[in-house]
Amino acid sequence: MRARRSRQSQGWLFIGPALLFVAVFVLVPLGQLVITSLTDRSLLGGGRFVGFENYLRIWRDASFWRALAFTAKYTIILTPILMGLGYALALLTLDNTPLKRLTRTIVFVPVIIGLSSSSLLWYWLLDEQVGLFNKLLVDLHLLKEPIVWFVTADLAFWAVVISITWKVVGFGMVLFVSGIQSINPDIIEAAIMDGAGYWSRVRRVILPLTRRILLLTTLVSAIGSMLAFDQFYIMTSGAPRGQTFTAVYWIYQNSFMSFKLGYGSALSVVLTLIILVFSALQIALTVRSEAT
Repeated sequence: MRARRSRQSQGWLFIGPALLFVAVFVLVPLGQLVITSLTDRSLLGGGRFVGFENYLRIWRDASFWRALAFTAKYTIILTPILMGLGYALALLTLDNTPLKRLTRTIVFVPVIIGLSSSSLLWYWLLDEQVGLFNKLLVDLHLLKEPIVWFVTADLAFWAVVISITWKVVGFGMVLFVSGIQSINPDIIEAAIMDGAGYWSRVRRVILPLTRRILLLTTLVSAIGSMLAFDQFYIMTSGAPRGQTFTAVYWIYQNSFMSFKLGYGSALSVVLTLIILVFSALQIALTVRSEAT
């Protein structure tokens, strides 16, 4: 009995710092966020308790729902691109030959670059006057005149998608490579001996055995896309006419540009709940898929 209590005490000592970290940096700020969302507090100070008035206002806020729809569109389009391209690159660079290790390194390098820096880089590359890509395409006579990327919402959207794909795809590639390499080689050899071709092995052996890492990476990528802010703030500034506002960008506009901290906090709570529901559904699908 004493040995058991001793082991339990040691366990609490090990997890104690992590629990303290979560309490101080997650639970306390989250509680403050919820409390602030029930007030009309301004960024300049002051404020009174208004109950659920901010949440009723969200229901009538067409701009927020438009920004949320745009965020959903961005997430739905970007996530499959990142997952498909990342998995393809993992398959292409799977072997540990010098060339493929170098390729993995080159693809992964953008991941360690700051998001703000990469967004500024791509904003310059796609500039219609001094951008390298437009100049190159015009010099090669592939275009008659430069593309103005940030005038229409559709072009601005795809400019951001291209920049984020370049920035993030290496992260998924590395996770997929580690997952594929962790598969027991005997399983692959058995499939080869049974006459399975390359694509048959990928479809019937590799994909099912890396399903967990695939779903986990999809969840992380989707959450990151739903929280998109930096790239749109730097590359589009919400233009044209607010059509490229994301949900987080709209929260920023209300909290720090319009000084409506109470309303911005309510928007943050709603977005947090949406992400939690999405994450719970994804985890439930993961557990269900593993049970079948």
